[in-house]
Amino acid sequence: MSFASGKRSQAISDRSGQAFPYKEMVKEWTGALVHISEYEPKHPQLDPPYHKADAVALKNTRSQDFQQPTIVNGEVSSSGGQGMITANLTLPGDFAFITQGTSAMIPADPSLQNRRRQLSMQIKSVTVSIT
Repeated sequence: MSFASGKRSQAISDRSGQAFPYKEMVKEWTGALVHISEYEPKHPQLDPPYHKADAVALKNTRSQDFQQPTIVNGEVSSSGGQGMITANLTLPGDFAFITQGTSAMIPADPSLQNRRRQLSMQIKSVTVSIT
């Protein structure tokens, strides 16, 4: 299919609404047909360059073996791993909020909670207890 050359025809600009010679019209990146004097190229910030995402995973990883402590005769002890240290930190009572009535929750005093912390740890044959 062939088209006419349009050397004597005119076109209406989509931007200003004025009539211009058809041969002087250009199509913008938005699809609007405008005169050469009204043409605006696409701004570079509208088409940002591609950036590859940051790498998150590690290559050739190995899982770390965790050994759970066991309780022997009421004492927390290691489950037999080589060079493993077992630490048991307990915090008696409520540690975040104190409830009063049915609806009020008041934050607990952090210094009081830190004074209540207890540490019981066994390293080889030495037992350390901090209360």
